[in-house]
Amino acid sequence: MAWSRVLLLLSLLVLAGCPDGSRKPTADNLLADYGAAIRWNEFDKAVDFLDPAQRAAEPLTDLERERFKQVQVTGYEVKDREIAADGGVTQTVEIRLVNRNTQIERSLIDHQRWRFDPAAKRLWLSSGLPDLSQR
Repeated sequence: MAWSRVLLLLSLLVLAGCPDGSRKPTADNLLADYGAAIRWNEFDKAVDFLDPAQRAAEPLTDLERERFKQVQVTGYEVKDREIAADGGVTQTVEIRLVNRNTQIERSLIDHQRWRFDPAAKRLWLSSGLPDLSQR
């Protein structure tokens, strides 16, 4: 009987800590969501973080999509982050990835610029997706 009460209490505590989908869209959350999209190779999802004007002017090409499919991201680590007075963010990220064909791992440095849009009250990635052609 006592164990069932303990299990019930633990279950309630676990459920109380579960996210309910009402997370407020803060800059930290948005940057973390973008990082997760890259980390899990969801490049089509990462495109949604691009500045809409840039996305319309320079849509992702089929060749770029194929390049993203050729790699498996193995790490995403923010090395530096600065917040500007206008609310924009610049950050330097090390991305580690493995070429699916050669199984060779390499890393690249992604210098990200995020523009704050006061009308939408959110950040937009203005520097583009990571450049996989870096050596």
